[in-house]
Amino acid sequence: MSAARNVAVILVLAAAVAFIPGGGTTAAVAGAVLSTLILVSLVVFVGRLYRDHRLDLDMLGDRWRALLYGAVAVIVLAMAARPRLRDQGDAGTIVWIALLAGAAYTIYLVWRHHREYG
Repeated sequence: MSAARNVAVILVLAAAVAFIPGGGTTAAVAGAVLSTLILVSLVVFVGRLYRDHRLDLDMLGDRWRALLYGAVAVIVLAMAARPRLRDQGDAGTIVWIALLAGAAYTIYLVWRHHREYG
C-alpha cells in the first residue's frame, strides 16, 4: 500500500511540473537547492575529516601530503569539467575516467604509505 502511495505522490509531482505554469522553473530551483545542500554537507564532512585527522596529515611528510592534496584537487577539477569533457565524445570520457582513476590510485598510494610508515 505504501508503494502505491509513493508512486501516486511521484505522479502528482510530475504532473504539477508538466502542466502548471512555472512548474519547470520551480523544479529547477528545487534541484538547485538540493544540489547546494549536498555540496554544503560534503564540505562540512570533509572539514570534519580534516580536523579529526590533522595530526595524521602532518605526519605524512611534505611529499605525500602534496600528492594527497593534488589528487583531491584533480578530482574536484575533473568533476567540475565533467560536462565539457563528456561533450567531447568518447575521448573526453576517457580523459575524465583517466583523471579520476589516476587520482584514486594516488590516494591509495598515500593511504598505503601511511599504513606502512605512519
